[in-house]
Amino acid sequence: MQTMPAHAAHHNDREIESLDEFDATVSARATLAGYRVQAVDLTDRTRELLTTDAAGAVFLGCPMREDAAAKVRADGAMVFPPVPDLPFDPYRGLVYSPDELFASLPDGYEATPDALAYAWFQQTKADGDILASMLRSVHDDSISDALDELLRGARVVGVMGGHAMARGTEAYAGAARLGRELARAGFTVATGGGPGAMEAANLGAYAAPYDDAMLAESLRLLAKAPKFTPSVTEWASAAFEVRAQWPKGGASVGIPTWFYGHEPPNPFASHIAKYFANATREDGLLARCTAGVVFLPGAAGTVQEIFDNATPNYYESRGEPTPMVLVDRAHWTERLPTWPLLQALARERSMESRIALVDRIEEAPGVLKRLGG
Repeated sequence: MQTMPAHAAHHNDREIESLDEFDATVSARATLAGYRVQAVDLTDRTRELLTTDAAGAVFLGCPMREDAAAKVRADGAMVFPPVPDLPFDPYRGLVYSPDELFASLPDGYEATPDALAYAWFQQTKADGDILASMLRSVHDDSISDALDELLRGARVVGVMGGHAMARGTEAYAGAARLGRELARAGFTVATGGGPGAMEAANLGAYAAPYDDAMLAESLRLLAKAPKFTPSVTEWASAAFEVRAQWPKGGASVGIPTWFYGHEPPNPFASHIAKYFANATREDGLLARCTAGVVFLPGAAGTVQEIFDNATPNYYESRGEPTPMVLVDRAHWTERLPTWPLLQALARERSMESRIALVDRIEEAPGVLKRLGG
């Protein structure tokens, strides 16, 4: 089963994103010239900063002592200071973990960094403040950079579907088995990171290293809090209970947004790339699904994702078309007749051989592999 690519080995070698990387660079290279240092607390590295050349370096949100900051500026470095009183770090070097976004969940979801970032977003969006919108853009750009580094070399399959799918249903269990099957086949599962079908697929990837009994028991525990309403706290706590019982779950990616802030991220995605701008998030999620996308039954959001994905496949603007598998014939031909339109678009184009409609969720992994050649 594929593990996520190691972070440090893959990112741009001019970027420093942890104290360990900072120390290793200073001792091995004896220079910081031209480096990008991202969100690393350098308060205790004053001696190194005072004695190491930093010409052309950029320090993004790195706390440091005033004399160190003055010296690196004199070297010709650019220093973007940390922004006080923000509930998030706009310069962060890595994507989020569930533990980070849900820290202080025992005090209630409202107290978590995830909820506080949403509250800040709501307030500043209403103010129309240019600084706030700039900070949101810087944050989202940092997240995209971190996500690219994380996924380099991975075979990413997207699983799209509605947030309304409740825990405890057969549909939810099916989506979880799909995520598990994809992860076991060596794919990195990526979802929109929210509840419902998205959570189920991330849960499946989490369950991949374990046996059937673990997944069955997890589904039973989660069914106690079927939806994130009325209580996000109870819904998220049930997920953390599962994670505590089986702590060595498989990795997967969730790409949610604070734009839909009433919808919490799910704790089964080990890597959460959360965005303020939904358009950036939607496009980024689909663009990174290099090995194809499975579309489970959903409503307007899922229909939008189907055509957001179909358009670059139609024009081949991202290169060769990637596989698209729609699950549930009745849903996509009768309830929301998306499939006939997709078929008509694909006719006599290279994407025609890359689309499929299946009845049952169990058929999706095999079809995806076949379409991917």
